[in-house]
Amino acid sequence: MILVDWQILDRINRGYISIDPFDPNLVQPNSLDIRLGDHFVWYEAGDEVIDPYQKETITADTKELTADCVVIEPGHFMLAETFEVISLPDNIVASIEGKSSIARLGVELHQTGGWIDAGFSGSITLEMCNVNQRPVKVYAGMPIGQLVFYTTERASRPYNLKGDAKYMNQRQATLSRYHENPKTG
Repeated sequence: MILVDWQILDRINRGYISIDPFDPNLVQPNSLDIRLGDHFVWYEAGDEVIDPYQKETITADTKELTADCVVIEPGHFMLAETFEVISLPDNIVASIEGKSSIARLGVELHQTGGWIDAGFSGSITLEMCNVNQRPVKVYAGMPIGQLVFYTTERASRPYNLKGDAKYMNQRQATLSRYHENPKTG
């Protein structure tokens, strides 16, 4: 079941969902607006192949910036952080969706990583891309996306209890940690 505005407020007020900082004005009928943080990471153009099992290739030729705003060039991919840090209990999951007003500028908020497991705690790393023909400027603090919350049965092993929870308590835009997975095949 998707939580509606009064249920979102109730879960936050009772401490089941933690949003820090929390602004009740960001609660929408079926979601909670989240704001863009001020930390950005991107890959420099180059020919070196990124191998998800080799940390050196994941971290090579990256740039990072802490700023009040950033311009995303056409076709460019950038990681960013949310201003809010969230914590979910073992029976609520969330998905992150872009705001339609931002999407209409050509900015995609996430590529495929839009799911937040029950038990997760941390800031959310956004996988932003500009598919517009023109550069788009985004500002730290602006509402950039929305979290949709779903109630579920209690997870027997929520994210915070998994031994391989690579992004638990992450802060700032976080590069892939896929290299921490065992290589199969």
